Order: sequence, then C-alpha cells, then structure tokens
Amino acid sequence: MRVTFLGTGTSRGIPVVGCDCAVCRSADPCNNRLRSSILIESDKTILVDASVDFRQQMLRARVHELDAVIFTHHHADHILGLDDVFPYTVRSGKALPIYANAGTLHELRLTFRHLFTRNPSGGVARIEPRLVSEDFQIGNLTFEPIDVLHGNLTVLGIRVGRFAYLTDVNRIPEASLARLRDLDCLVLDGLRFRRHPTHFSIQEAVEVAGVIGARKTYLIHMCHEVDHAKTNQSLPPGMELAYDGLVLTFDGTSGVAGPDRRSTDAKPCR
Repeated sequence: MRVTFLGTGTSRGIPVVGCDCAVCRSADPCNNRLRSSILIESDKTILVDASVDFRQQMLRARVHELDAVIFTHHHADHILGLDDVFPYTVRSGKALPIYANAGTLHELRLTFRHLFTRNPSGGVARIEPRLVSEDFQIGNLTFEPIDVLHGNLTVLGIRVGRFAYLTDVNRIPEASLARLRDLDCLVLDGLRFRRHPTHFSIQEAVEVAGVIGARKTYLIHMCHEVDHAKTNQSLPPGMELAYDGLVLTFDGTSGVAGPDRRSTDAKPCR
C-alpha cells in the first residue's frame, strides 16, 4: 500500500490569500500546503476527501485512474472537488463509488444534487453513494471506520491495517481510542499552537499521539502559524509534520517501509 499526501493544509490553504506573514512568504516548499487530502493505492486507487484543490492535486500527482472516494465529513474544504471527478467516470464508463456516513451523504446530496439525480445529464460525473456504518472493502484493502469528533460533528476516521487517518478532530471517544491500538502510522490533525474549539492544537495532538502510541505520527491540517522546519525541531521523536507530496509505502508485515517520493510536480522538502 502507498499513501500520498495530496494536501496537508487547513481550509484556506497556505499561502493564505492576501497574507504577508513569514510562513505565507516562505521559500520552503513544505510551507506550501493545499487543502488536506490523501491518496491510498494498492490494487485500487482511493481518494480520501475531494478537496477544493482536487483538480490541482490530481494533476500534480499524475493520477490517471480513480476507483473510489471516501469522505470524512461534509465541510467545504473536504468535498468541493467532487464535481471534478467527471473525467475519471467518463474514461472508466462506470459510476464512481463514494463512501461516507449518513450525515455526510445527506449534505452531499444537498450540495451536489445534480450528481444524485436518477438520470444525470451527460456532462456530470456518475457517482454511486455507499453508506459507511461498518468495515468495508475496496479492492484488497479493508477499511475500518473510526468515529472522532470535530466540535459537535462526527467525522469519519479510517484505519487500514496498521495505518490510521484522523483529520479535523478535537476529541476521540474512548471506544475509538481502543480501536487505534497497535498502529505503525497515525496521521492526526494538528492545526496550530493555540487552542481551537474544533481542532487539536499541536500540543494536544502530541499528547493524544502519545496515548495512541503509534510507531510514527504525522500531523496534518496545519495553518499558516506553523512553520514546517521550526515545528519539526520541537516535536518529540517519532512525530513530524507531513507535507504535500510526501509518499509513504507499507509492506504487509512490518508496516511503514517509507517515506518515499514518487515523481510529481511538487518540489521535495529538505
């Protein structure tokens, strides 16, 4: 399995429009962050969240086929790229399965009602909504849903083997923590240094990651208050910020075999 970080930024992306702060002006490519999303590849190619930057992300990562999309929740920065899956459905000639919990599917139907009609026009993507309420299979991978809280909103975290992805979270219920044991790699929301009502701060993420105890933890969804190099120097061993274009590879026995970098248009971070 291979996991590509297509975007690691918060809802406004980095640099922020009109901002002149040090991170937004930084020459370090690790401080350029598209909206958070990952690509999971095994025998199928699976997107987690179709961000506002979906088209740019797919072009940059040179993704030619897409077999499914998993949505963590319905907030704009995680769903507004859905309309742009159209070229993939045209080429495949098949409807694209989209996986989400009941609340997210309801909101997707409201936002993209033209995609959910019984007889969509020829100019829109064909999608097939699939409700997530228990473990589900895509190709040779089994996905375990992990409920986490983003304020009062239940967000769909996912676990695949010994890898887990938890975006947009400020509280993990005890029952979900129990399902996150024995991880090789955890990806976790860490917005900024100051506390936030619906996201983990960097310090809170460090504390929660310590409780979960994954061998490696990557933080995502960072805002422009977070400088990549300086923050990494302050994090404990086994934890670092993810960055756009980072690729992790996993084998079937020992977990993380990366990081790796595949050929993309994203500049590598140093």
